[in-house]
Amino acid sequence: MGDATESSLPEHARANRQLWDSTMSSWYGQRALAQWAAEPHWGIWAIPQTQLPVLPEDLAGKDLIDLGCGTAYIGAWAAKQGARPAGIDNSAKQLAVAQALQDKYGIHFPLIHGNAEDVPAPTGTFDVAISEHGASAWCDPYKWIPEAARLLRPGGQLVFMRNSTLLQLCSPETGPADTTLRQSQFGLNRIEQQNGAVIYQLPTGPMVRLLHKSGFILEDLIEVQTPEDATTDYDYAALPWAHLWPSEEVWKARRAG
Repeated sequence: MGDATESSLPEHARANRQLWDSTMSSWYGQRALAQWAAEPHWGIWAIPQTQLPVLPEDLAGKDLIDLGCGTAYIGAWAAKQGARPAGIDNSAKQLAVAQALQDKYGIHFPLIHGNAEDVPAPTGTFDVAISEHGASAWCDPYKWIPEAARLLRPGGQLVFMRNSTLLQLCSPETGPADTTLRQSQFGLNRIEQQNGAVIYQLPTGPMVRLLHKSGFILEDLIEVQTPEDATTDYDYAALPWAHLWPSEEVWKARRAG
């Protein structure tokens, strides 16, 4: 497992590392065993892969990197489908849980302690780069999107899931999103939260332009409608709202050859 020293990280990554290693990893660690054991499912509503196709088809023999892998359950799912996964995450505590579960299940693949904006891997190493609320939420898109392009071979796939911009615009300081627009969409990107975290939410137009500038061809954008019977452990989204408006987005792009 690689390491990125605190001093080498940008300011937002240092703040996020401290938060994850001090308070957030315990809650996510408690969920990890169930996620490793389950069939692939996605996002804050745990929508099954059969209903929300996030993982690409035919992963057998492909090199995959999970950018902001957390406890690395996506890598485990991909490995079961014949992929050669790797994961990078900013939190040592998250990766310690991942490593323990690798040992439990006998599914081993590289885990890198570091910033997904600057991955210690050669150019053109991977066929697939994926992020489920990892780098797609916690890293500067103007850094991690070009880095994903660097890591991918020509024709490689980038798939990422994040909260929707509309959810962000309708979110109060505490509690779930409602029907009030609370901030301007223009200029939206870096968001400093009350708990000290720094997250990112680049709106659709700027994201499309960034993907194009970074060498990607956008293939799909899924605005997720939550199933009627879905449940969530997250307190910033409510089912009635998420059934009427997209609470999450899945982006799929391909590295130009």
